[in-house]
Amino acid sequence: MALEEGARSCLMRFRHRLEDDIKPPYLMDHMVTDGVLTGDEEERIKNQDQAAALLALLLMKDNRAYISFYNAMVQEGYNDLANLLHRDLPLGLPEGLKRSTDCCTPYVQTVLSEGGVPQRPVVFVSRPELVNRVREKLYRLQKEPGWVTVFGMAGSGKSVLAAEAARHHGLIEDCFPGGIHWLSIGQLDKPDLLVKIQSLCFRLEQSLDSHPLHRPPNSLDEAKERLRFLMLRRHPRSLLILDDIWDSTVLKAFDLHCRILFTTRNRSLADSVSGSRYEVEVESGLDENKGLEILALYTKTKLKGLPEEARSIVRECKGSPLVVSLIGALLREKPNRWRYYLGQLQQKQFKRIRKSSSYDYDALDQAMAASIEVLPDEHREFYKDLTVLEKDTKVPAKVLAVLWDLETEEVEDILEEFVNKSLLFVDSHNKPFLYYLHDLQLDFLVEQNRTQLESLHSKVVHQYQQHYKDAHSTSGDEECLYWIRFLTYHMAKANLFQELYSLMFSLDWVSTKAQLMGPAYLINDYVEYGPILDKETRSQFQEFLSLNGHHLEQRPFPDVVQLALSQPRTSEVYKQALLQARDRATTGKLYFEWLNKGSVESLSRLVIHPHQGSIYSACFSQDGAKIASSGASKMLKVFKSTSGEKLMEIQAHDDEVLCCAFSPDDRLLATCSSDRKVKVSPEVTVFEEEHEEQVNHCQFTNSTTPRLLLATCSNDKVLNTKLWNLNKPSSQNTIFGHFEPVNHCCFSPSDTYLSTSSNDGTVKLFHTSSANEWKTINVRDAFAESDEEVLVKCSTWTADGKRIICAARNAALLWDLEANKKMADCSGHLSWVQRVQFSRDGSQLLSCSDDQTVRLWETNKVHTTSAVCLKRDSDVLFNDEEIIVSAADNCNRLQVRDATLLGHTKTVLHCRFSQSGKTLLTSSEDTTIRVWRWQSGECRVLQGHKEQVRCFSLLPDDAKLLSWSFDGTVKMWDVESGAKLQDIEAHRGAILSCRVSPDGCLFATTSADNTAKLWSVMEGTLLRICSRDGKDCMDSLHGGWVTDLHFSPDNGLLVSTGGYIKWWDVETGEALQTFFTTGTALKRIHVSSDFSTFVTIDSIGILYVLQRVV
Repeated sequence: MALEEGARSCLMRFRHRLEDDIKPPYLMDHMVTDGVLTGDEEERIKNQDQAAALLALLLMKDNRAYISFYNAMVQEGYNDLANLLHRDLPLGLPEGLKRSTDCCTPYVQTVLSEGGVPQRPVVFVSRPELVNRVREKLYRLQKEPGWVTVFGMAGSGKSVLAAEAARHHGLIEDCFPGGIHWLSIGQLDKPDLLVKIQSLCFRLEQSLDSHPLHRPPNSLDEAKERLRFLMLRRHPRSLLILDDIWDSTVLKAFDLHCRILFTTRNRSLADSVSGSRYEVEVESGLDENKGLEILALYTKTKLKGLPEEARSIVRECKGSPLVVSLIGALLREKPNRWRYYLGQLQQKQFKRIRKSSSYDYDALDQAMAASIEVLPDEHREFYKDLTVLEKDTKVPAKVLAVLWDLETEEVEDILEEFVNKSLLFVDSHNKPFLYYLHDLQLDFLVEQNRTQLESLHSKVVHQYQQHYKDAHSTSGDEECLYWIRFLTYHMAKANLFQELYSLMFSLDWVSTKAQLMGPAYLINDYVEYGPILDKETRSQFQEFLSLNGHHLEQRPFPDVVQLALSQPRTSEVYKQALLQARDRATTGKLYFEWLNKGSVESLSRLVIHPHQGSIYSACFSQDGAKIASSGASKMLKVFKSTSGEKLMEIQAHDDEVLCCAFSPDDRLLATCSSDRKVKVSPEVTVFEEEHEEQVNHCQFTNSTTPRLLLATCSNDKVLNTKLWNLNKPSSQNTIFGHFEPVNHCCFSPSDTYLSTSSNDGTVKLFHTSSANEWKTINVRDAFAESDEEVLVKCSTWTADGKRIICAARNAALLWDLEANKKMADCSGHLSWVQRVQFSRDGSQLLSCSDDQTVRLWETNKVHTTSAVCLKRDSDVLFNDEEIIVSAADNCNRLQVRDATLLGHTKTVLHCRFSQSGKTLLTSSEDTTIRVWRWQSGECRVLQGHKEQVRCFSLLPDDAKLLSWSFDGTVKMWDVESGAKLQDIEAHRGAILSCRVSPDGCLFATTSADNTAKLWSVMEGTLLRICSRDGKDCMDSLHGGWVTDLHFSPDNGLLVSTGGYIKWWDVETGEALQTFFTTGTALKRIHVSSDFSTFVTIDSIGILYVLQRVV
């Protein structure tokens, strides 16, 4: 079929531009693979002006060739040129032709490219029978979620097979219209897995919104829930492909009730997850004919023309695609050495001792050794240097140019030689190209050079230091990202501990790495290298990153020194920051200290870091003298509650220990685990596995009389809560009520009731004796503003049995059972709270979290600070050394030092002192403004607004004030007489803020109608309207509306509040500094007369007193 006229005209129209910009060899590789270009045609083009010859040939080809050429340009990164051709892509291909190019349609290429699915290897051999078997299993996921397992030995081509199965238009359209998302896993520990899921979440959010609103999840639990939300709510009917899974604990992190295909060497891993499961076995290797086909492609020989040694070589390669490719690459350059390479394989003279494995390494060893042997001596040394690469890591040529001290072009030529010999792989999706080793090739190199590993890593560090001297690479390109990510790895492997300390405990390094890669990689470094770093300093840096991780993800990137100034004064992080702030302040840079941060630091009485990884459970002994904790480390540990001294440490289970509990007499300790077992020590009683899913929690009754019971709960859908009698081998009773996994169960102090906390967002209370439901608490109602699921992690009773505190997300919520309402919030943890528990007498509260801390709270302080807190609208009177704070509380009372002023009938929205300090003005939801002589209690009421009065502003002489309201009006009042002087219809929508200029001549208003207006104070006339997108309107960069503004006395600086606090240069509009508060949505900021001290209150009631660093 001839090329369509539109496509032909398009090629002719852009012919000269295409000839100037394309590199035909890369494009022709794809076109040969697609079957639209023959080998002979490729050779003829190579002997001419390649670009012109390729385009001339295309004009004589059909629609398939045009589509293949377009797809090749997309894959090689010629996006601008591909866009020129896109409009004239041929449509309406005959059905048979559509099927033959099913994998090459622009739709398929776009979906797979966006999802990160690898492209076909340069030498690709079709395995249609296996591909169709995988696709048949994938079609079974069309109507319901489930798992497809592709398993086989290392090097058998599982990854290529999985990618090829997804490369099908009909399959994507019918089963996975939500997209296909590829994630390479490999051998991971939990911090690395968190980074992987964070990157996947970021990619999924980017595809929906170029500016994701969420901070990256800080824990594996939080990341799993974010991924669940994205896969089920935002990307329904999409396929997640997990390549190279080694561990069941990693796989369980993706047990999200969605559609997943994963490749593995261990077929039993799928037994650890729930849902429908299907599997496809990839036989031990290629059959003989497929192996011969690879050799024929490499040597450009017809199958019938292969020598007789070819079959023997395939048999000696054990069917491994990787090994056959290695030999094929050697034969391409030395086509007369068939017998020689067969002899090399047969003699097995390079045989090495391997650990037991499903893979026969002998053939690979012979092929690798033979391939390296034919390299020039210098290139052999270069190839040895690749031993230092991490598995699943791709590097650009520039990194190796630094390592080898060569020009990049020279390095690219050397790497091309390695690729041609199949000693290295190239990812041509990227520009510049990225190079990587197969896991088996890296294993070979590590084994060969085991005694030289330290020196090889030292060489990498030395070459980097020589090249970059004292400054780190900050360009942000692939080379820079490699060094920033892996420099610490090379230092650790080289045992360069002093260099590692200096690097990782430097705020400059923290700033550089966080800005280029995000905080997750930094946190991972502190976890991974924790054993060789100073424990206290490492904990300080790790806590700083955990606390500020969401800020470090923001753009523009925040000032790390300013963030670090909020750390405790004893922290090395703070000390470094203060030195840098003082030094930079001499050049005019603005920095601010949080003066009263100590009051926030002291909320937790004791913080323990007992485990590496998440802590899932912590509990008091009955006498309060000991604390037991357990978590992802599979260990059970016991500490003194007063000092944190470790008393005991044992490995309790073979999998994560999800809970531990003391018996009433402290004689027994029960544990439960992901292995579905419940154990009681020291007798080591193991209950039969009545739970079919992981057991999340266990707890004894509070008394041994009339009998000692143990309650357990699990991820089972229905039979998820059980009561056990320790004297019997089976459960005594099963409790029904939840139809989602139950995370926690807890007896009331009298053992009359059992509370259960579930993923359904509720806490249910059951009678212990009858197992009947008594009451339900809907915790999810407390998070009504969020559209994400609310999982209740646990609940615990107060000593009097009248209240329950429960944990959901990173908060603890106190409920009164008689009133059936929430009484208080408890905040302080940096990530999801897993467990909370009261001490025996109720005076203390223990909580543990994914932020890897256990916190001990004083119950009375939690109640006081949580139940009654200051609101964000406030005013401050600076009186010499005295600071008087006036703020409304959540009971509509006005708090001024020790005085309480009553009068407003609804919520007080704003309050402010006059300059003399004798008068206090307030506005309220009751539509009035009140003028107080606060020391005597005398009050005058100003009435006139029709809706709540959000705020007001005193003019410089204190004689007049401007008020504004949701009714869209601005009114001017005489403070002394209460007379209304002006009534201005300012906006159609609610007015959000208003500010008077320092000279008292102008005022500006902002509104929900998306306009900002400038007015004359004297006449009340409109001078200018600025839209939000107008050139005169400064971008707030606050993540929300600007709620308050203050000018410095010299009009040179401006401080503003919104989601956080910012200082600006008035003349240039440049943001000079940002202070991030713990809460958000700041409403007011108060400034001292010399513009050096600033006071505000955030959305969770925390007070901030900031002072400029000089």
